[in-house]
Amino acid sequence: MSLAALDTEAPEAQPAPEADAEADAEADAAGARSAKRYPVAPGHRVNVRSGPGTNYRLVKVLPLGASVPINCQKPGERISGPYGTTNLWDNIANGQFVSDAYVRTGSDGYVTIRCS
Repeated sequence: MSLAALDTEAPEAQPAPEADAEADAEADAAGARSAKRYPVAPGHRVNVRSGPGTNYRLVKVLPLGASVPINCQKPGERISGPYGTTNLWDNIANGQFVSDAYVRTGSDGYVTIRCS
């Protein structure tokens, strides 16, 4: 094999527009998975609500030992829990909120942006 053969490269293939959209979606999903996660209070199965209060619909219950991303935070119903009493609620996914009183953020205030 000659040196000239080693220095040549095949022409780059141009990705289809659909491939670009899929790559962007995968990158966004990877970014969401790598977001900082906060532990839920040990020994607690925390209710996830559709809004910032117990009057909102129950969406699901977090399992023991769960950790959650916090996308944004907003004020709502005042709740007492293992990490104090607060009216701050953490958005952990689209339409899913948990009281900050059950999430160990290391702060009594906002740790990320306010939900709009």
